[in-house]
Amino acid sequence: MNESSPVTEISDAESIEPNDRPWERLEELADAGDAEALSAYLDSLSVGDQALALSRTDEAHHQTVLTTLSVEDAAELLRHLSESQAADLVDSLPAEDAAAIVQEMPSDEQADLLGDLDADQVSAILQALPNAEAEAVRELTAYSDDVAGGLLVREILRFDRSTKVADVINTLSENADEFRDYDVQYAYLTDENNRLVGVLPMRNLLFARRNDPVADIMIAEPLSLRDITPLDDLIDFFDTHHFLGVPVVDAEGKLLGVVHRNAVDYEATRAAENDFLKSQGIIGGEELRTMPLFLRARRRLSWLSINILLNIGAAAVIAIYQDTLEKVIALAVFLPIISDMSGCSGNQAVAVSMRELSLGLVRPTEMVRVWLKEVSVGLINGAALGLLVAIVAIVWNGNPYLGLVVGVALFFNTLIAVSIGGTVPLLLKRFGFDPAVASGPLLTTVTDMCGFFLVLGLATAMLNRLL
Repeated sequence: MNESSPVTEISDAESIEPNDRPWERLEELADAGDAEALSAYLDSLSVGDQALALSRTDEAHHQTVLTTLSVEDAAELLRHLSESQAADLVDSLPAEDAAAIVQEMPSDEQADLLGDLDADQVSAILQALPNAEAEAVRELTAYSDDVAGGLLVREILRFDRSTKVADVINTLSENADEFRDYDVQYAYLTDENNRLVGVLPMRNLLFARRNDPVADIMIAEPLSLRDITPLDDLIDFFDTHHFLGVPVVDAEGKLLGVVHRNAVDYEATRAAENDFLKSQGIIGGEELRTMPLFLRARRRLSWLSINILLNIGAAAVIAIYQDTLEKVIALAVFLPIISDMSGCSGNQAVAVSMRELSLGLVRPTEMVRVWLKEVSVGLINGAALGLLVAIVAIVWNGNPYLGLVVGVALFFNTLIAVSIGGTVPLLLKRFGFDPAVASGPLLTTVTDMCGFFLVLGLATAMLNRLL
């Protein structure tokens, strides 16, 4: 019995065990140039720890990690990272090394990755790729991420409809290694002009006669989508069809590839995240703290500078009624309550309008219909909230007129907030602006101004009752 074997096994296991500072071990293994140990260590980390470790290392180590790993392992690592982080890593590589890794990625992920790089880097990578593959990547990168052409994969099984069953089986057997990573539940049949004519379930091959053409066992006239189909329509398609994928064709019916359900789900999630970031003032897409400092500051400042100008208008209302506020200082307690509660009601209306726009349930021209729907809710919620804050004011201050002022102000400001929140996204969409970016500042500024004006204006009119 070898006494040292267990010790060696424990030592090897410990060498790849994750720790609280995985980037330190990652740098050590990268500097050592041991591809096998580096790959094993990365495999031992969760996807989150991989991203964390790489985010804490410098550009030189990014290059070392990717060039030390095999191109297959490097491509697999990039697939687990966010698109912006993957792009940062590839950006640190020479074009030849980047091209070798890009070749190992599925076509849809190639397009996504190159879409996040600058034009010069993309051009250099494409020049380093084989001509046929470079041309295919160029075609995919011409599409935006939110249409079928930008989400499809070219790695599919396709055969001419005249192919014999025996030839298909032989092809699958001889190219098993190449097809291992494909979605092989279906093959797609085309005519002599590469137009889609049928779909072949792989299970149909089991019971077919070897000399029969595959056209005899295909599903003729299959469902397909155009390459320009937008993301919202793709989501609707997969909501109503229990398919794992759908073939994509161009205007002439030529088969381009397949869009998978999981790619649509991922892009829908990413679109929702981008809308949320925009609504919070993160302009220009995803932001990570590993990005350049001045880039992050510039993106945020573009939003904050607009906001400060808008908020000056709300502050001006308070300045106009400064004398009233000084005489009835209790009003200052309720100004932020009315502003915040109205803003919450308006944001709810914004969220519903944004959701209905994304689902195609409302058109940008239907502002009157949306306004009537929101006013109905606003009347009920405004009355309830106004009554509640009025009771609080009376109990706290003992003056029923203070309760009347803040209650009425909150009621009417709620109506204003839901009216703006419901209709402004439609108005912005109608004129070609991004409602996710602009709805928030407009809503906040107008509800603040109106709320302050209502409270202080009513208080000024009833000043003798409040003193």
